[in-house]
Amino acid sequence: MIKLQTELEGKQAYFGHMQNLLREYGFVISGNWEYDKGKFDAVLWRDQGETIYLRLPFDVLSGALDHHDAFIQFRTPYVIKHIVHVGLDRDENSLLSATGFSQFQEPLDRDGNIIKENKWEQAGLQTIQNVIYKMEKSS
Repeated sequence: MIKLQTELEGKQAYFGHMQNLLREYGFVISGNWEYDKGKFDAVLWRDQGETIYLRLPFDVLSGALDHHDAFIQFRTPYVIKHIVHVGLDRDENSLLSATGFSQFQEPLDRDGNIIKENKWEQAGLQTIQNVIYKMEKSS
C-alpha cells in the first residue's frame, strides 16, 4: 500500500455529487461499504489477476451512504494492489469467474507488492489533483 499525502484528505462533499464527479475518472463505490463509511476505487492498471487501484476512503458525517445527499469527508487516499486467481473455479460462480465478471472473488493477496511504486504514486497523485480541480470548479 502506498499512502498519498494530498489536499483531498479532510475535504467534505455530498456523496451523490462526488459519485457523479468521480465516475468521469473511472471511480466506482467499493463493494465493501457500510452506511457510515466507504471507498471509491479506480483501476490504475490491470493485467490478468493483478490490479492496481487508487482508493479514496471516506466517512459519512451525516445521512447514510445509500442516499445521494449523505455528507462525506475524505480520509487519506492510497494505492493498493490486489492479486486474484484467474483460473477456472468449479462452483456455482465458475462462469462469472472464468469470464472475469465475478466481483465477489476474494483477492489472493489484498496488499500485493507494488513494483515501480513511484510510477503508481505519481499516477495516483495526478488523478487526485484532477479530482480536486474538478471539485473546486464545480462548487
